[in-house]
Amino acid sequence: MAAQAPTMLAPTNDELLQAQADLWRHSLYFITSLCLQCVIKLGIPTAIHRAGGAESLPDLVTALSLQPSKLPFLRRLMRLLVHSGVFAADHTTDAGTYRLTPLSCLLVDGNDDGAAIVDGHPSQVTTVLAMGSRHCVEAAMGLADWIKKDSPSLLFKDVHGATPFDESMADLDPETHGLLNEGLSAHDGSGFAAVLRECREVFQGVESLTDCGGGDGATARTIVEAFPHIKCTVLDLPRVIGDKKTDGVVSYVAGDMLSFIPPAQAVMLKVVLHHWSDEDCVKILAQCKKAIPSREAGGKVIIINVVISSTSRPLLEAELLMDVGMILIGKGQQRDENEWCDLFEKAGFSDYKIVKKLGIRGIFEVYP
Repeated sequence: MAAQAPTMLAPTNDELLQAQADLWRHSLYFITSLCLQCVIKLGIPTAIHRAGGAESLPDLVTALSLQPSKLPFLRRLMRLLVHSGVFAADHTTDAGTYRLTPLSCLLVDGNDDGAAIVDGHPSQVTTVLAMGSRHCVEAAMGLADWIKKDSPSLLFKDVHGATPFDESMADLDPETHGLLNEGLSAHDGSGFAAVLRECREVFQGVESLTDCGGGDGATARTIVEAFPHIKCTVLDLPRVIGDKKTDGVVSYVAGDMLSFIPPAQAVMLKVVLHHWSDEDCVKILAQCKKAIPSREAGGKVIIINVVISSTSRPLLEAELLMDVGMILIGKGQQRDENEWCDLFEKAGFSDYKIVKKLGIRGIFEVYP
């Protein structure tokens, strides 16, 4: 006798009404993102900061030389962003005032004289503008067509014929190429001061460290400032290192981490591996293992990267959005702890621990 197909219970009227509201919310999420870009381009977070942290909407319109006729529309936009936690509002006066929240503190223009208002968290203006750039949005809009194709090409390249952070992108659109690189730098630089404060034990006792993908050496310099005894080397691609010279604080090596990593007691991969496929991650980790001494001699790899594990719904949603976002720009992905563990085992490491999780990023120590 054939098995009966399971029957689906019909949703209740209340469930359908809630589902309809949820559907509208999901379908219109892009409006929140575009409104966020709008207030950045108008300079509203920076203007509120310059005003001492609180400002009325009419005064903002005047300070930013906006059209008074657009004030009602701006008020509606700000109401949405207050609900989203971007700003806080005080409507005890007729005009009402808007204040910065921790989120909008990160949106104060990085070129403003008073922009360094959050220690260790550089302005994320370029990160937001890069993620919402026309090229990234168009890549997302091509997702369904790309999934249907039997093509080895990555999504962004399939849509635009270029690869982010590559010279092909510079040829396609130099302005967007610059914005993507600036956004990546701001994203990668955020939160490291918190790592040094909250996870000092990771760096205590380390005598030498190679920062893979360390760019201009800003992170390495921060480490040396906090731990002057550590000898830091930065490894990055020749086009990134350029003509940077060893200056007595940080040494620079131009190279490819897939092929060689300068030996050190510890190797650090800070927000690097999510850009790479599993296969390439194993190759990079294997090079890390070659570069460090035994565990008994203090050898370890320090990894700072997203770990998909949050029990908080907003944090988990951010982790999952970051994962799907990697589809848009390259071949990498965000990973849960089991997926990280699998990479470590395949690269020949014996053990690891998550020292702490700060926000959505985990701080790993991985041992040979």
